[in-house]
Amino acid sequence: MSRIGDFLQAAGGPQVECGRIPVGSMASGMSVDLPYVAVRGAERGKTLWINGQVHGDEINGMIASLRFARALDAKKLRGNVVVTPTANPHALDARRKRNPYDELDLDQTFPGSGRGLISERLSHALFAQIREVADMLVSLHTMNPLFDSKLYCVYKVHPDSGVSEQDQLKALSVFNPNVACRQNVTGAGELPGNIAGGIDYQALATRIPAFMVELGGGSRYESHNVEAAVLGFRRLAAQLGILPALEGDEAPASVRRVTKRNWVTFEKGGLFTPEIEAGATVEAGTVIGRTTNLFGEQIESFEAEVPSVVFGLRRDPVVHTGERAAFVATEWDSVRV
Repeated sequence: MSRIGDFLQAAGGPQVECGRIPVGSMASGMSVDLPYVAVRGAERGKTLWINGQVHGDEINGMIASLRFARALDAKKLRGNVVVTPTANPHALDARRKRNPYDELDLDQTFPGSGRGLISERLSHALFAQIREVADMLVSLHTMNPLFDSKLYCVYKVHPDSGVSEQDQLKALSVFNPNVACRQNVTGAGELPGNIAGGIDYQALATRIPAFMVELGGGSRYESHNVEAAVLGFRRLAAQLGILPALEGDEAPASVRRVTKRNWVTFEKGGLFTPEIEAGATVEAGTVIGRTTNLFGEQIESFEAEVPSVVFGLRRDPVVHTGERAAFVATEWDSVRV
């Protein structure tokens, strides 16, 4: 049994433990480890595991998960809550998405390797703990620092997980997401790389329900997204029977499920100014934004080709050819949960 598993299974009644999962060391002798907060309830029950961050510039989830965990009264829990605020401490310290020591995207390395590169060792150490005890995993993210967005969710469907798509949507609905994007793990039409190496997909492979929550933009604190996430954790813990339901609180009855999404890229470099707000639902022909050159002349305009949800929108006006202007959903439906 892992060290967190030992704590959660131990006698001794309700208790909070703050500890570290050892991974390795630096040349200076400084340890490489993963901090955690584990809350053991007064009664046996399910375990909700919240991972605050896998990318170093995604901060809102760290704050939200710690705020939720530290506010819990262990005596009132039927089950457990575990928070790992960061899975990628090197990237956090460097304020970068990727680990600077191997340039890997940690969320494409799971379940990791105990003999691999440092990112693979980090994911291996974390996943070994999760695999033993978690009944539900929430992986927290943000968009990169150049973008704004409303809170939304991303989920994957694993054919052998025993977790249905409806189960996924019901669980993530408690966060009241702007949209819930079903991600293609082959990479087609999505970000390049090993999408199936995500912590959520590998959790599903071990039959642990899991999904991602995207909490706005990176490298900054956004109080409204943090507060929304804390409420979502509270609702999800109630759904799992760990906490009693909030009196008078009702989660959304339906979710806007996105089945096709893409990004819009710049043909020409210049200065980009958006014409709408991030998260907006727009009709075909709506101008999303425009780019001018350094003489102030318009050189590019972006219009929605079909009805769209612009769930991510660039906020940095300095742009180059091939960079992203917006993340856009073009096919969606409403699913009752």
